[in-house]
Amino acid sequence: MGFADLSIQEIAEDFNVDVDEVLRLCDQFGISYKHSKTRLALEDAKAIMSHLLAQDKKSHSD
Repeated sequence: MGFADLSIQEIAEDFNVDVDEVLRLCDQFGISYKHSKTRLALEDAKAIMSHLLAQDKKSHSD
């Protein structure tokens, strides 16, 4: 599995969400991390970003 060049903190910044939200998603998906600067495996980063995109689309369609 490759690594994304993105940390938890960077994903939070890119998606304009709180770092705690991304950490909660890591916990929900069983993704291990040490801190907000942890760089994620590519598949893990994609899973989190896909979830955040789906949430964003849902909030805009309501």
